Amino acid sequence: MLLHGKTAVIYGGGGAIGGAMARTFAQEGAHVFIAGRSLDKLERVAADIRALGGLVDIAQVDALDTSAVAEHTEQILTKAGCIDVAANAIGIVHVQGPPLAELELDDFLFPLTAYMKANFNIAKAVAKPMSEQGSGVILTLSTPGSRVAGIGFLGYGVTCAATETFSRLLAAELGGRGVRAICLRADAIPEALPISHARTVFEGFASRAGITVEEMFTARARQGALLQRAPTLREVAEFAAFAASDRAGAMTGAIANLTCGMVVD
Repeated sequence: MLLHGKTAVIYGGGGAIGGAMARTFAQEGAHVFIAGRSLDKLERVAADIRALGGLVDIAQVDALDTSAVAEHTEQILTKAGCIDVAANAIGIVHVQGPPLAELELDDFLFPLTAYMKANFNIAKAVAKPMSEQGSGVILTLSTPGSRVAGIGFLGYGVTCAATETFSRLLAAELGGRGVRAICLRADAIPEALPISHARTVFEGFASRAGITVEEMFTARARQGALLQRAPTLREVAEFAAFAASDRAGAMTGAIANLTCGMVVD
């Protein structure tokens, strides 16, 4: 198993991508600690993991609360003794769709401020224990918005670019202590629509085009991705498990392209 004996914490672990990562990490042998704001969602993911004999703990934690993340980190260390993997998979509803002329400053800044605060809080909390043990992996999530030029996602596109830069600089700062940082750049995932905030976010785009969110996703993938489809939750989660494992020990400062060819590096 890729993560046998590892301890992993996933913020946003009750969501679509976070939940998929948690299930896969547990299947690969990790003791998974999942955290988020919705206990109901966390319990559903935990039930799936326990049903397959996996180890999981849940905690209601807001990743935007600096002291709460720090306290949660200490609780994990007390119980497990170490943290080998930390992933930020939170989802935050924000505005997409309006062009610059119609976009309010607060709506532009909100995703940037919120997502980067969560990235900072999580990295800050786990960097010290990981550095002291001489190993660890910090995973962040991005999208093609960091690279694609378009209209209607100014705030989130800047956010994704900031997340990727944050991950690279984190890798530079912590690499000498044995800590790796990797950003997973996945595209929008259709199967996540029923269990994530994605529908609300993308409705602004779809309504302007006069189509449903599902139709928008299908058309976008067929027209823009080399594989003519979007990535699946399983594909993203399995790559995350590999990146977090010792088999990817030479990888850090990387932006993993999981877009099915929506962007080409």
